[in-house]
Amino acid sequence: MTTGASTPSFSTRPRRSRVRTFLPLGIAAWLVLEIWLLTVVAGAASGFVAFLLLLAGFVLGSVVIKRAGRRAFQNLNEALQRGGSPSSGGGNGLMMLGGLLLMIPGLISDAVGLFLLIPPVQKAVGRYAERTVDRKLREAASGGLGDAFQQARIHRPDGKVVQGEVIRDEPGAQGDAPQEPKPPLTR
Repeated sequence: MTTGASTPSFSTRPRRSRVRTFLPLGIAAWLVLEIWLLTVVAGAASGFVAFLLLLAGFVLGSVVIKRAGRRAFQNLNEALQRGGSPSSGGGNGLMMLGGLLLMIPGLISDAVGLFLLIPPVQKAVGRYAERTVDRKLREAASGGLGDAFQQARIHRPDGKVVQGEVIRDEPGAQGDAPQEPKPPLTR
């Protein structure tokens, strides 16, 4: 028995974004490149020199993260004492990212981490990130974050939207008729 509705010939599954498609491939290629470069350095110098390079990167990264975290905490305390909001991160986030990249074992991540510790690079990357976030927020649907949460709550799993509002009848409100006594909950 047919209902007259045609079945779609294409898959109803949403299309994956490029980032979700290529991110695992990029991470795998990065890991292979890191391991290959470590073996080349270990073969050219020695395994001990490669180990010392990784250890130095880890120690330097932990110092950078500690310093950037301390600076961010001081900025927050100063802003709270002034009674205002904290100013922009001042590169603390990028310093922490650079320190994290230094702590990750690998020479390429160390080079990128050291590159992020250079102040002009921090300013350029910070401006680029700010412009990108601003552009993405402008492209997003109108409304605030509260609207997004409300939209997420009113969507049902099947995709249908249920619009409405909740009205509560409070006892003792004006215009209410006297209510009958209710039986006790326990017997």
